[in-house]
Amino acid sequence: QVQLVESGGGSVQAGGSLKLSCAASGYTYSRLACMAWFRQAPGKGREGVATRDSTSMITYVDSVKGRFTISRDNANTLSLQMTNLKPEDTAMYYCAASTQLRCNVNTMAPRDWGQGTQVTVSS
Repeated sequence: QVQLVESGGGSVQAGGSLKLSCAASGYTYSRLACMAWFRQAPGKGREGVATRDSTSMITYVDSVKGRFTISRDNANTLSLQMTNLKPEDTAMYYCAASTQLRCNVNTMAPRDWGQGTQVTVSS
């Protein structure tokens, strides 16, 4: 059973920065082939924000390009550095993993999810 635990959420003003972290446990490497950050704002569906697959290919949703950076710090830790945050970035952010060897923000189909961490950006 893969467990994904997020941390690092909080409240910031527009223009601020936050770094989210995701720690995985109980995994085999194949279960973490593709890792990603998703978010869900109030009243909206869940959307893929950033992905990193087994080939180290990275993709971002257009709205965060140039502001967010996804990185896999080691075999079981995924980070999301968020800068120049905007009120529209306010959402619950989820770490996710799948066995897909190749993935992007449109094709990523998570098998495992974390519980989420809240990010709130005020104007």
